[in-house]
Amino acid sequence: MRQYANKEELISTINEKYKKYIAEFHDIPEILKNKRIKEVDKTPSENLSYQLGWINLLLHWEQKEQKCEEVHTPAEGYKWNNLSGLYNSFYKQYGEYSLKEQQAMLNEAVNHLCEWLNTLSEKELFEVDQRRWAKTQANWPVWKWVHINSVAPFTNFRTKIRKWKKMNL
Repeated sequence: MRQYANKEELISTINEKYKKYIAEFHDIPEILKNKRIKEVDKTPSENLSYQLGWINLLLHWEQKEQKCEEVHTPAEGYKWNNLSGLYNSFYKQYGEYSLKEQQAMLNEAVNHLCEWLNTLSEKELFEVDQRRWAKTQANWPVWKWVHINSVAPFTNFRTKIRKWKKMNL
């Protein structure tokens, strides 16, 4: 997994990868948002919904922790060893929106993510045991949770949506 020298590098990488990722959706017609093909595991709408779901979950975990409320990870009623139900809840929650609306919502979520990261100290971001919600079996520091739910899928899912577009546009 990629390492980051500091908070600024993480935020810069999120923004860089996100801009490339989200640009792939600008020429997809609304009528094709739910078109499924066997070569790609997510439709364009599911692709965006997945990103919306995870980034909003990260922000939700942090909001609950700041209110001293119990945080259930990955989410209330879901377990780490069976995430398909959680993914389906993302598709249901966000899939009713148009691609343009999903893109606007994701823009807002990524902005909130970066704003939140700017409030964290280097210690809070890069050292373990800084957030109760991050104390899973993996016991990752916050930056790894952010990376695995932003930079990594922005990079990997961009490849998938490009493949989807090549076969459909």
